[in-house]
Formats: sequence, C-alpha cells, structure tokens
Amino acid sequence: MIIDVENLTIKEAHKKLIDRDFSAVELTRAALKLAKERDGEVDAYLEFFEDSLEQAKFADELIAKGDASMLTGIPIAIKDNILINGKIASAGSKILEGYVSTYNAGVIKKLKERGVVFIGRTNMDEFAMGSSTETSFYKQTKNPHDLTRVPGGSSGGSAVAVAVGVLGSLGSDTGGSIRQPASFCGVVGLKPTYGAVSRSGLMAMASSLDQIGPFAKTVADAEFIFDSIKGSDDMDSTSNPNPEYKKAPEGKLTIGVPYDFIKKEGVDKDVLKNFEDNIEELKKAGHKIKEIKLPNAELSLAAYYIIMPAEASTNLARFDGVRYGLSNNGKDLFDDYAGKRGDGFGVEVRRRILLGAFVLSSGYYDAYYNKANLVREHIKQDYKKAFDEVDVIATPTTPSPAFKIGENTSDPLKMYLADIFTVPINLAGVPAISVPCGAVMREGNELPLGMQFIAPHFGEKILFTVGKVLEEIRRTN
Repeated sequence: MIIDVENLTIKEAHKKLIDRDFSAVELTRAALKLAKERDGEVDAYLEFFEDSLEQAKFADELIAKGDASMLTGIPIAIKDNILINGKIASAGSKILEGYVSTYNAGVIKKLKERGVVFIGRTNMDEFAMGSSTETSFYKQTKNPHDLTRVPGGSSGGSAVAVAVGVLGSLGSDTGGSIRQPASFCGVVGLKPTYGAVSRSGLMAMASSLDQIGPFAKTVADAEFIFDSIKGSDDMDSTSNPNPEYKKAPEGKLTIGVPYDFIKKEGVDKDVLKNFEDNIEELKKAGHKIKEIKLPNAELSLAAYYIIMPAEASTNLARFDGVRYGLSNNGKDLFDDYAGKRGDGFGVEVRRRILLGAFVLSSGYYDAYYNKANLVREHIKQDYKKAFDEVDVIATPTTPSPAFKIGENTSDPLKMYLADIFTVPINLAGVPAISVPCGAVMREGNELPLGMQFIAPHFGEKILFTVGKVLEEIRRTN
C-alpha cells in the first residue's frame, strides 16, 4: 500500500487508522521511508529511532482494543533537547554528545500514554541558542523551499521534519524558536501560554521563557497535539495546576494590529505587503481590524538579551565536565576547571554565557538585570491593556523571509533582529501561533511567510479559531 504521508494530516490519518485503511505500522514505515529519503537533502534529523515500528505495534494494539486517541499511531519527531528515556539527547551540543536520557519528559509521558510513535530526534541550534540552526555542533539543517537558506531556529529540524512530510513534531520556544522556523518553512507552529505545558525533561535555557509546543501541517493538527500535551505536572512547579482557558468569541473577531511597531525600519517590504493583504482579507471576511499601541514592544529585544543570557548562564553552569557533559581532565583539579571548563560549548553559547555572567555580576545586576525585568513588566501590562480592547493581536511572524545560510553568522545583532516580533510574547508569557499566509519570490524560489496571532493568557482556543479562519481564507483565494 502506498500512503501519501507528505499530504496527510493527523485528522485524516486518525480516520484511516480507525477505519483500518492502513495500520500504524504501515503508516510509520511510510513516514520513516519519506523522512529518510528527504533527509539526505535537508538534514532535519540527528537520529531515526530503531524501535519506532515496535512503538507502532503497540499503537495498533490500542486501536484494536478501541482505546485510540486522536494521536494514537501518529508518527512525530522530537527536538533534541526533550528527554526520552533511553534515547540520546544532546541539545545539538558537543558537550552532551552521546548523553542518554534516564527519564521521560512530561510531554513524552503524555504522548506515550496516547500511543504516539516517535520516529526520531531533530537537529537544533546548540542549547536552543540561535535563530537559524547554524550553531548545531552536528550538521546544518536546510530550508526545504531553498536549500541555500536557513530553516530558522532554534527548532529548525522540527519545522523541516513537518515541512517534508512527518505528521507533527515538538519544539521549544524561548524567544520565537517554534514560530520563526514555522514561518520560514511554511508550517504551523504554536508557542503555548507559559505554564500551560510541562517543562519537565526539557533542557532549560531560560527557565522563565522556555515553553514546549507543536509543529503541524494545519491549525487543527496543532490543536490536537496541544490538547494532548497540555496540563500541570508535579515535576514542574511552573506548570499551572488550574488554568482557565478562555473561550473563543462567537461570531466575528476584533483583531488588533500594532502598526507603529510593525512599520519599523528593517521589515522587508514584501513581508509588510503580504501582512497588509492578509489583514485586508480578514477585514473583508467581516472581522474588525483595530489599530492598537504596544509602546514598550520596541524595547523587548534589549530586555530579552539581558534576561535570557542571565538565566542561560545559570542553567548551563551544570555542564562542567564533572556532573554532566564533556570531560577534559587536566593535570590537577584547578586545571580541570580553569583550563578546560566549557571546551565543548560553541561560539554562540559561550557568547551568551559570558553576557549572562556579566549582567549578573556585582555592580551590574541592578544596572542591567533588574532594569530588564522592569521593562518586562511594562511589556506585560501593554498586552493586558491591549486585550481589554481586542480579542487577538496580529503581526508578521518574522521581519523577512528565510535568509541565506551564513548570511548573518558574523553579525549577531542582525541575527537577533530576526526575533523582533516573537520575543515580546515570551517576555509576557502569552500564547502565540504562526500560520502560513503566503510566499514571496527570491531567486526563483517561493519562500513561505507566516502571520503571527497573539492571545491573552490561556487563550489558545482563540488562536486556533483565528488560525482556522486564515487557513480558510488562504484556501479559497
């Protein structure tokens, strides 16, 4: 049987599995075959799991007993910083090369209970520090729409895996690491509300910002994955035990657009035109478009690149070659620490560790770190005020389409600017989704673009509603 995995959604696959049109083993075999064929071009995976067909057999048993959930038997890929018991998790770093996880992350436990099939782990920027998947120690993942361009980051491998056929994947988002690669690769990417999904078993970069979320081919599929991984976890004190999810408004939506923030120097003119065209289509469909202000949004990158490195430098202190990580033995204990510590880290990780240590050092803590947190509070209040007026906020996901491999590696500030529209959401802790909204031509290739929708805390249902509206508009136009 030939299964068209590339054009198959989770919803369609679930129906076919229940109707016995094909088995989970057959679906997994087809998904693996396609993924391995395409991976020779795009390098999305670091490893394909040998036991995936065994997992699929278990899924078939659940289906036969009538115990199937929407995700039972569905093959998905997992970012290399999410722990699966007995599997390597290297976070894209030399310092954890060969490290084998000793327990399952909270999201993995939930998915295993539902009979999900994990087919492999995906490439990523080292310790999730990057916007292009160029800082991985292992390989350079390429954008499937133009192999000379980046897929985005840090969850570039997970985005590409879905773009070339797998039915879904998990990534992590600290400042845009799900939404930005989703936009670059033409798939859906959701960054949930902070606390909606357990971070247990996710290798922490910045603990107050990190959040696990799904990639999928459609908004409905992203919703299925989110519904399966959300919920509190005793192993994660930051997960919310009693979230109150907001209902999507009935009828037409009021969509806020912060034009003063969007129309800044550096935003690609084709990206801006695409965004405005899609806003006009939403308006034609009867939704109200309202201009809003986010006065502190332009300060978000400056605050983020103080808070994030500060937390990252603290979290990565454990990788000292004694408890975890690459071990380089010197001539004595002093030499172990002074001479060899951190040898396994790449350039970008070292840059952020040094920056974080600096802003937390005596004399600079108040001048930088405390001020950044004050700005963060102002940004939270900006969103709170905006959501008193509108149901959802719309911006482009990224200020440009995917850029060339190597184009921004020598200019960190230019690389950081790729996250200008995504970073404020992590600082505020609100949810956001990137939905494909068209493409632009570059050198004869169509490069995807994404529209980002932002909702109030635990407003994921609103995001799924507006995301499906945009999908329908794109389908019918």
